[in-house]
Amino acid sequence: MTPEQAIAEAQAALAGKGALRPVYVVVGEEQLFTDRVVAELRRASDVERTAGFNLQRVHATETSAEAVVADARTVPMMARRRVVIVHGVERWDKDKREDDTRAHPLDILADYAAAPVDSALLLLVGSKINGSRRLMRAAKKEEFLVSCEPLRRHELPRWIAASARALGHELQSNAAELLAELCGPELGTVADSLERLSLYVGPGAPIDDDAIAATVTRVRLDDVWALVDAMAERNLGRALETLSDVSTSRDEGPRLLGAVASRVRQLLKYESARRGGEGQADAAKLAGVAPFKVQDVERTVTRLPRGTLERWLMLMAEADLALKGSRRDGQGVLATMLTAMCR
Repeated sequence: MTPEQAIAEAQAALAGKGALRPVYVVVGEEQLFTDRVVAELRRASDVERTAGFNLQRVHATETSAEAVVADARTVPMMARRRVVIVHGVERWDKDKREDDTRAHPLDILADYAAAPVDSALLLLVGSKINGSRRLMRAAKKEEFLVSCEPLRRHELPRWIAASARALGHELQSNAAELLAELCGPELGTVADSLERLSLYVGPGAPIDDDAIAATVTRVRLDDVWALVDAMAERNLGRALETLSDVSTSRDEGPRLLGAVASRVRQLLKYESARRGGEGQADAAKLAGVAPFKVQDVERTVTRLPRGTLERWLMLMAEADLALKGSRRDGQGVLATMLTAMCR
């Protein structure tokens, strides 16, 4: 089950058009998805009115699987459902019982999930659990597993556009791609930026590059491409001119560097795919390159001697350390980096 499906299921239950499952295993590395799924399931459970009596939130390091099952089996007070939320369940995945006669914590939870009580909602939340565990196999088979994995790079702009529409805004031009470069891959950072953009442009107004430049950073996607093109042409003058047009304070320097590094990694993935025999379209898809940029990317990678992109990444890593660990201003650090890249 995807996070979207779990949220839709929760909203349907809240509207009286469906029912919650008694157990959900919510696992994955994307914290934003995990938080949203848990929040929606909790809201749909209608536990808030009697939370003092019927809501139990614990961490796996602070309790036992036996105690969790006991909490779930406890009769709710003045409500039809009790909610038990257990965070950090992945800790039990590594549990090694000295006494082999005792059941493994995740097996205890698997046994409960096989015959849960109707008066409880049990949410088992973790980052990653071995898929061979009985609990995970059952959760996948019975469809109470919610997978909250990070989006792939090529999926991020589409998610950003959908999230903007949910806030009442359309993204213009290459705004989704720009936000993906500047704020990704962590969705929490992207969502925070979208909230600020929504407040800045006002209800129903479109979000464009200018709004992003005003609220997120002065870095524009065109600036990033211009820098990469100048470096590929060994045109130091144009590279430094482009740099001077972008604010590179200590706060914004890492953003610009991160955007350029992301673009260089895309070029490297594209180059590798092309050398592996992939066509332009397939290589672009593998690298997460927008369709309208395929020809530009093709020209860039064919222009560069082999090994250049790897050396650029090393120079950017050095610049990143300088931005974070020295007192030099961002403009000077990035100018030094561009000079080395253009040699």
